[in-house]
Amino acid sequence: MARKRHSAEEIVGKLRQVDVLLAQGKPVADAVRAIGVTEVTYYRWRNEYGGLKGDQVKRLKELEAENTRLRRAISDLTLDKLILQEAARGNF
Repeated sequence: MARKRHSAEEIVGKLRQVDVLLAQGKPVADAVRAIGVTEVTYYRWRNEYGGLKGDQVKRLKELEAENTRLRRAISDLTLDKLILQEAARGNF
């Protein structure tokens, strides 16, 4: 069975659907089955996106991408610094 990647907005929408179904008195297993995911996926999504709204999810993803880019830049600069230190010591 092919895996489907859900966008962050879809995840938030599905979490809201489950909240509505739970408020109507349905058990968690039935509510999760209604949105077409497993309970493990539901709890993982709830842990990550639980109290967020659509615009907050977009901002979270933007910040994660920026954080990754900055970490990569720092690691590159650190490597350059180490190479220059080795060259300055004459250890070539």
